[in-house]
Amino acid sequence: MTREIVLDTETTGLSPQNGDRVVEIGCVELFNHVPTGKNYHAYINPERDMPPDAERVHGLSAEFLADKPVFGAVAGEFREFIADHTLIIHNAPFDMGFLNAEMELAGHRQLANPVIDTVQLARQRHPGARVSLDALCKHYGIDNSRRTLHGALLDSEILAEVYLELIGGRQVALMLGAEQAEAEVADGPQVALPQRQRPAPLPPRLNQETREAHEELIRALGPDALWSRYS
Repeated sequence: MTREIVLDTETTGLSPQNGDRVVEIGCVELFNHVPTGKNYHAYINPERDMPPDAERVHGLSAEFLADKPVFGAVAGEFREFIADHTLIIHNAPFDMGFLNAEMELAGHRQLANPVIDTVQLARQRHPGARVSLDALCKHYGIDNSRRTLHGALLDSEILAEVYLELIGGRQVALMLGAEQAEAEVADGPQVALPQRQRPAPLPPRLNQETREAHEELIRALGPDALWSRYS
């Protein structure tokens, strides 16, 4: 089975080199491209002020974050959740740059996970089109009405739906789900499945002329012929 982690962050700004920090992490677990319902989410105290422009984007104030753990306190559990599995990120260089800067500040080794950037994936699938998360939701008919502000976990949940469409649509999940169900049946106790009945019998494929020819052939074989028992 393939495990992937859809990931998003919120930050105090645009560049860790300028002192900006991560303030929220949201992760959604996928198995065979299907959400399992298992998520990881953390608000983080950035140990600095919150610029008004950033607060307008995600709605997280310095006051709200003041009693939240610092990144170093959640780094271990975060790494444990993502393990070494593939990360699905929209505009991956941004989030990976911030996360690795935070890892370094906390004295942890940087992340070396494989990464799929859904921005690049969307540009390959839809050359010349807008590839923002909102634009992709509109293109694929995904409801993002809850997204009045950016939020790491909500955006990860929405991105999981977008990613599924980018790799081939909901049919991919249905096929993989069916394969998984078959594997579980094969590995577990054998259960007799109910036989489905046709709503109406199929019409006969033999006409009267064919029946009469068949009966004549059987009579010609004699009374001891095997086929006479089934005529």
